[in-house]
Amino acid sequence: MQAIRNVAIIAHVDHGKTTLVDRMIYQAKLTRKAEDLGELILDNNDLERERGITILAKNVSVPYKGVKINIIDTPGHADFGGEVERVLNMADGVLLLVDAFEGTMPQTRFVLQKALEMGKKPIVVINKVDKLNCRPDEVNEEVFDLMFALGATEDQLDFTTVYGSAKQGWMSLDWRKPTTDITPLLDTIIDVIPAPQIVEGTPQMLISSLEYSPYVGRIAVGRITRGSLRANMPVSLCKRYDIVEKQKIKDLMVFEGLEKKRVDEVQCGDICAVVGIDGFEIGDTIADLENPEALPPIAVDEPTMSMVFTINDSPFFGREGKFVTSRHIKERLERELEKNLALRVKPGVNADSFVVYGRGVLHLSILIETMRREGFELQVGQPRVLDKTINGKRCEPIEYLTIDVPEEFVGRAIEMTTRRKGALIHMETRGDRTHLDFEIPARGLMGLRSNLLTATQGEAVVAHRFKDYEPYKGEIEKRTNGSLVAHETGLAVAYAMDKLQDRGRYFIDPGEEVYAGQVVGEHIRDFDLVINICKTKKLTNVRAAGTDEKVMLPPPIRFSLEEALEYIQEDELVEVTPKSMRMRKIILDETARKRAERN
Repeated sequence: MQAIRNVAIIAHVDHGKTTLVDRMIYQAKLTRKAEDLGELILDNNDLERERGITILAKNVSVPYKGVKINIIDTPGHADFGGEVERVLNMADGVLLLVDAFEGTMPQTRFVLQKALEMGKKPIVVINKVDKLNCRPDEVNEEVFDLMFALGATEDQLDFTTVYGSAKQGWMSLDWRKPTTDITPLLDTIIDVIPAPQIVEGTPQMLISSLEYSPYVGRIAVGRITRGSLRANMPVSLCKRYDIVEKQKIKDLMVFEGLEKKRVDEVQCGDICAVVGIDGFEIGDTIADLENPEALPPIAVDEPTMSMVFTINDSPFFGREGKFVTSRHIKERLERELEKNLALRVKPGVNADSFVVYGRGVLHLSILIETMRREGFELQVGQPRVLDKTINGKRCEPIEYLTIDVPEEFVGRAIEMTTRRKGALIHMETRGDRTHLDFEIPARGLMGLRSNLLTATQGEAVVAHRFKDYEPYKGEIEKRTNGSLVAHETGLAVAYAMDKLQDRGRYFIDPGEEVYAGQVVGEHIRDFDLVINICKTKKLTNVRAAGTDEKVMLPPPIRFSLEEALEYIQEDELVEVTPKSMRMRKIILDETARKRAERN
């Protein structure tokens, strides 16, 4: 029986946990050369590399001193809470990674709270101690205070702290004495994290995660909590609502380094991947054939936001995408449901639309971005927050919001947040920056981040996480400016755009193709204005020095997908295709729009 340690790594976004895992892999001689460290091995999906965030939980194992350390890299974003929760089921302890300058952040708190509730033993790793003006000792105190506030036990509060820099590849028990590698951290894991308990009896494995292979289909990943599993063994699959199905395991694999290795038997306490089980869901149990006993299923956070997905019916549909019909979109959303726990999909008002429920704008925009890269064309509506009726009262989701800004922008940040029904609960100065804590309705967060970044010259650091449902806070002022809407289909002409510059700001460049009903800019007033930007200059044979002045247009505003989703109004959609993203009115025809408004 091999000695095993199961560890999950938890941290706020961008505190360096994936870099740390890569260092462990390198230390264990699993990658060939130091140059491999430039590319993050674990964040292997393009979106993860571009944004520098982990979206899907990953499993790897590192052999060290005869012990197999199973490492599970978790997402740091509260929007991916569904991922974090089920991953912690597989671990016996957690590495809490904290930035030596930023200290504990709201999402650190979110994941740590879940880990402590499950009784996991923590090791604190204070990373990036090579940064200027870092404060490792203060941060260590902060972590202790946070654990105490979250109700940690005596044993959990008696944690070991390791300091270092994952990027430079060293860890030490004293940050003033750098070492040459990360051996102190690996030693601490073996000493502090408890080995999994060996329980004899009939086999039991909770399916906590899943992988997909085009060759063998869906693969169940989980940790064996009792007994052992063998290849070609008949088992029972215990599903929700006491449904039990007889199945047979075809192959068993364990994680070895970055690869999976086929084995004949897996003992209790190890994490393995099972091939050949059909129709399972995350939270089901693989149990004994004769006497199946189910483990309690995983509870996942409820969605807090919904969005309408529909087919692209603009005049430019089908030009760039491969998958444009509602059947394609439906099949793709059903595939996503298999692995994305916190997602729900319901049929929309008509046959071509679907209502998709998720944990937040980021959670849903990652799905849209992934679909777009796969060649889908679709349109999405304005995100809506889901209300609940509790004891006869209308309640809405409330979020904890933290904003870090330089001192001169504090007044502006507080004013912008309180206008959206945010309540300031705490404020403290950290060096030359001020840290603000708010409670704010989830509706108020839409568009707040981009406005704050504009108002603070890009200096604000904004993070939020779900708190609870509370009574409805009343109406929040929406975007005050109307839209500039294109009058006809054609090419945008610099001459026409120049003449209409005083009406607002553009989202497009001259020479771009537009269609009637497309939103091409933001009006300076609070109502929509239809403009003709395809109008060309009439040619005459009169030539004079003053008639042909050169047109100078300011650069257009460009939106990211999240910003566009937060920006649009109720009667607008975002059209997403593999190469472009446009905003448009739901009703493209101007006369039909006016008629609908009157009705």
